[in-house]
Amino acid sequence: MDRNKTLYVCDVSKDAIACFKKDTEGQGPVEVVTKGSEAVVAADVVLSMLPDSPAVKKVYLDPSSGILAGAGAIAKGSAVRKLVIECGTIESATILEVAKAAEGAEQSLSQGSTISFVDAPVSGGPMGAQAGTLAFMVGINKPDEVFPAVKGILSHMGTAESIFLCGGVGAGTDFKVINNYLSAITSLAASEALNIGVKLGHDPKRLTDVINASGGQCWVTSKSNPVPGVQANVPSSRNYEGGFRIELCKKVLGMGTQLAAQAGARTVLDQPTMKAFEEAAADERYKGKDARVVYRWLNESKR
Repeated sequence: MDRNKTLYVCDVSKDAIACFKKDTEGQGPVEVVTKGSEAVVAADVVLSMLPDSPAVKKVYLDPSSGILAGAGAIAKGSAVRKLVIECGTIESATILEVAKAAEGAEQSLSQGSTISFVDAPVSGGPMGAQAGTLAFMVGINKPDEVFPAVKGILSHMGTAESIFLCGGVGAGTDFKVINNYLSAITSLAASEALNIGVKLGHDPKRLTDVINASGGQCWVTSKSNPVPGVQANVPSSRNYEGGFRIELCKKVLGMGTQLAAQAGARTVLDQPTMKAFEEAAADERYKGKDARVVYRWLNESKR
C-alpha cells in the first residue's frame, strides 16, 4: 500500500482499533472514523465486513449516518466516484436491497458521479487474514468497469488467484454460502472420521497423513485439523480459539439451507449437521469456540 495515503478505520470496539493502530505503527497514517457517512466522505474506497443484515442496513442505508447518505451529500457539490465493498457473509436479500439502493442513490447524484456497490465475501479465517491468503468471491454488476480496481484492492489481502469474479451483485454471496455449507458439513464429517480412529487407538497424525494422501482429503484435514496437536497454529491446538466460531458456522449452514430452498435443490446432509452443531453450541464447554470443536464434542460424548 502507498504509505503516503491515509487509511481510515472504524469499529465498534475501541480496543480493536487501538490494537490495529499499534500493529500498523510506522506503516502509514491511520485515522479513525465513527460512521459510514464519515468513511465515504474521507475515502473513495470503502470496505466493510459486517456481522449481519441489521448492521449492513444501518451502515449503508441509515439516512443520517449511512454510506449512501454520505456519498449523496458530498456529490451535491462536485462529481465523486465511490467504490464500496461489503465483505461479510450476509443474506442475499439484504445484499440485493443495498445494491438497489446504491443504484437509486447514484441516479440522484451530480453528472459524472458513481457509487459502485460490490459484494465480496471472504474465506480463509483469521489465519488467512494474517498470512494475506484470503479468498474473495466477488459480485459486480458492471465487471468490465469495476472488477480491475476491486481486484487490485483485494490483492492486498489475498493472492490474485484467489479473487474470483462470480457474476452480478449477489453472486459472490451465493458462492460464499455454498462454500460455507460444504465446509460446515466436512467439518463434522472429518471430525467423525478422525474420532473413529482415535477411539480405536490409532495415531491421529498418521491417520491424517493417510487421509490427506487419499480420497478423504479435504480442507479441514489438511489446513485446520480438528484434533489437537496434529497441526501447529490451528484453532484445535489453541483450545479451539481464534477460528470460525461454531455459532457463525451454524448460521451460515442455515443460510445454505435457505439458499437450497430458494433454488428448489434437494438436500440431505444439512439437517443432521445442523442438529449436531446446535447440540454442541448449546454446551457451555464449546460455546464461542472454533467450529472444529465438534471433534471434541464427539470425542467427549457417548454413542
